[in-house]
Amino acid sequence: MSDHEVSLVQFAVHGALGSHEHVVLAVSGGIDSMVLLHAAAARLERDRFTVATFDHATGPAAARAFASVADECRDLGLTFIGGRADRVLHSEAELRDARWRFLRATASAKRATIATAHTETDQVETVLMRVLRDAGARGLAALYAPTEIARPLIAITRAQIAAYAKHCGVSWIEDPTNASSRYLRNRVRHDLLPALRAVCPTIEAELLTVARAAAAWRRDVEAFVDASDVLTAVRDGLDVRAAAISSLSLEELVVVWPAFAARAGVTLDRRGTTRVAEFTRAARVGARIQLAGGWEVVRSRDALELRALDASSPAAEALAIDRGVKWGNWSFRPSSKPVHPDAMSAWLPGQGVLSVRAWRPGDSMAGRAGGRRRKVKDLLSRAGITGHERKDWPVVLADDEIVWIPGVRLADAANAQSGQSGLLFVCEHHHR
Repeated sequence: MSDHEVSLVQFAVHGALGSHEHVVLAVSGGIDSMVLLHAAAARLERDRFTVATFDHATGPAAARAFASVADECRDLGLTFIGGRADRVLHSEAELRDARWRFLRATASAKRATIATAHTETDQVETVLMRVLRDAGARGLAALYAPTEIARPLIAITRAQIAAYAKHCGVSWIEDPTNASSRYLRNRVRHDLLPALRAVCPTIEAELLTVARAAAAWRRDVEAFVDASDVLTAVRDGLDVRAAAISSLSLEELVVVWPAFAARAGVTLDRRGTTRVAEFTRAARVGARIQLAGGWEVVRSRDALELRALDASSPAAEALAIDRGVKWGNWSFRPSSKPVHPDAMSAWLPGQGVLSVRAWRPGDSMAGRAGGRRRKVKDLLSRAGITGHERKDWPVVLADDEIVWIPGVRLADAANAQSGQSGLLFVCEHHHR
């Protein structure tokens, strides 16, 4: 490798990272990441980046790699932060998830951008793995997809990395798992790609061309979603405005739903995408489907609501007569001033225990003393409150009797009456 080629690698690193206020370099101790560290040290100010290394606790090689990065940072005067797995990790997914939790926590504390040492060769392998998994266009973009992660070496091949390391005397620790056929990436790297290259010498270039086209398509889809008044982020997911997508065909819904879901951190596979697209076209209010990964979509009156299945409602809480109380996205406060009478205010009895909780299946309330009881679920539905919005809707109890459904209904006991002992409460709903 010539000095000019060394400069190309270093310029690539400076070009990708030089404009960031602070960068966390993800360095494993392997050849790719050690070249990234070396190039960053050569082109960036020392106080502009932090080196972060995670010990997966998989054995002596991992410990040696961790120590070698720490030693290199000490010799170069670089800031080093290390993390270590607190349990035995087995699968590629477990190793990756633990590493990224550490990197994201480090970057958040530093208010920094994460930079990885992924190369063009990594991209080729990733695209081929996506092809094997029957990924759609969104997945085939692979490492070219828009992301907050910086990848300064994404146009540098693994052969160029090896030549740089040799020319500049960069040392690294070889991970023995890189030769194990246990992992799919290694089988692709050592067996499948060489076999394909023998039959089609341009296979790598062709895979990269597919990825670039997929990334451009994906950017167009993201731009459409950004420009559309479709999504509302909520506490445990997002709402997709039903009216805004009612005119989309099934084929168009298949395109946009993965982009919608990604905004909530949800990855839809091909089957899940097809199911939710068909559900969008056919579902009635109150219907729901479950998706992989612990998520579901519920059709409410106005939206398709994507939520985590394990999302729970706030616990029951006593209403205080001397201060406001926040319950989920609702607040209740006592008031001494008269307000316009409506279902968002109530005159609550002065005796007994007042509390607020989520409605429960089987709950009922009577409008008048001795009058017919109505199911709370039916009252909410008649008010247009369905799906996940209904799940987190509060009811207010005096002792064990529901006397108020904020925004929906008051019992006689919660209506202001002349001479009645009690206290006025005002409720507000804080939209997420």
